[in-house]
Amino acid sequence: MNQKELNTILANLKEANLIGADLKEADLRWANLKEANLRGANLKGANLEGANLRRANLERANLEGANLKGANLIGANLKEANLKGANLIGADLRGANLKETNLIGADLKEADLRWTNLRGADLKEANLEGTNLRGADLKEANLEGANLERANLRWANLKGADLDFSVFPLWCGSFDIKGGDRIVKQLLSHIARIEVEDTQLKRWIKKIPKEYVNDICERHAVEEV
Repeated sequence: MNQKELNTILANLKEANLIGADLKEADLRWANLKEANLRGANLKGANLEGANLRRANLERANLEGANLKGANLIGANLKEANLKGANLIGADLRGANLKETNLIGADLKEADLRWTNLRGADLKEANLEGTNLRGADLKEANLEGANLERANLRWANLKGADLDFSVFPLWCGSFDIKGGDRIVKQLLSHIARIEVEDTQLKRWIKKIPKEYVNDICERHAVEEV
């Protein structure tokens, strides 16, 4: 019997009531926590690699620095949870509730966040490289400094989201974004500052309304065009 099989047997916590439990730095690799109630639990630094947390309640839980690599979090409730600096590489968070969750500096590389609720979530400086955010609700989310390289944002709601200093994906995965008014203004501000050779492009750029051209100036002390 290998360690994975042993951990799975020892940590069968399906539907367990663990409200407010202190599980700091606990080894819960491959544990079955399906539909477990971990509301307000302390899981700081815990190892939950490969764990089954499908439909688990982790509302307001402390998962700072936790290892959730490859974890199953489909439909999980992580509302207002602390996932600062957590490892969520390859995790499955489809349909999860991450409303107002702290994901500052979290690593979500190649994680699946399709149709997740990320309203008001703090993703400042998070790594979202190759992350699937298709149809995700990112309204009012903070994505300042986030790495969105190769991220799939198709049909995602970015109304009021802050993408200042982020790496925005310029590929078809960013098509059909909803509520991207602020993003469009930011992109126009940058386009207006690109030196081009094509005469037609030059004429088009000059037609960009001044209020859009200088949209970023006040926020970032940038000289007006």
